[in-house]
Amino acid sequence: MPQLAKGGKHVFGWSIVGPAGEVTVPPAALAEYGLTEGRPAMLIPGSSTSGGFSIVPLESLADSPLGEVLRARPELAAPDLADGTEAVHRGRLHCRVTLRDGCIAPGAVALARYGATPGDRLLVVRGSGLGVGFAVRGPLVTEAERHLELEVFAAR
Repeated sequence: MPQLAKGGKHVFGWSIVGPAGEVTVPPAALAEYGLTEGRPAMLIPGSSTSGGFSIVPLESLADSPLGEVLRARPELAAPDLADGTEAVHRGRLHCRVTLRDGCIAPGAVALARYGATPGDRLLVVRGSGLGVGFAVRGPLVTEAERHLELEVFAAR
């Protein structure tokens, strides 16, 4: 996994947003963050600098301080909840997703709320210990644009 600058963040590569708002998660990120097929996860907003979102497995979210969203909105943990279901908690948008064939598909409308639209390149970043980040802007994205060797993952 490349590190763009000495002491900087590690990245998995770029993920291209598909026409229906689907996003491929690199296999290395799936393994590192315990994202598994058919298991629910949550999109949580990225930082104000990088925008975008992080994908956090529901189990990891529940066991963290950020799990207060699930305690306040228990319906988000329902096993049959549809992908793309959104909830705002403390002014932050959360969106339920399920991994299928290495992709999430919250839909173009939901992704637009995180600053991503079909055709965009999202920089897939080693985030916190909870989830993998998908950045849309900022200094890290600018630096990554200079690295032509980064792998690109297209929506399936």
